[in-house]
Amino acid sequence: MSMPSDVPDFDCQLPYQVAVFARRIGAAGELDRAAFLLLDQLAADGPANVKTLAAALGVDSSTVTRQAAPLLRERLLSRVPYPADRRSVRLALTPAGAGRLARERDRRRRLIAELTADWTPEERTVFCALLERFNDGLRNRR
Repeated sequence: MSMPSDVPDFDCQLPYQVAVFARRIGAAGELDRAAFLLLDQLAADGPANVKTLAAALGVDSSTVTRQAAPLLRERLLSRVPYPADRRSVRLALTPAGAGRLARERDRRRRLIAELTADWTPEERTVFCALLERFNDGLRNRR
């Protein structure tokens, strides 16, 4: 089945739509995408060193260090000694960071609820399942 000529090609449209989604979901929030993901990772798994965080987030250690710097300045993260070697440190979520993350999660939930308010429960379920499958595919490529 061919697509009408005025319908954008999937191979062009999907990357664009994914990029738009990534930019807009974080727009006007308290946290940008990178900060949200870093804080969320620490909330989920607890304090971690930069190398562990980089592996979990699928980025370079230098990227985590760069992303953590403003969060440390804002006291959303802190450096805590590693129990086995007090010379080493891990990054940890502070109470202020946990509060900021909770507000951002709530903001995003409300936004998504608003945007999908006229969707059926089945549409929301299918969208979530497909997006999860898409993200799993990205994670598994690493």
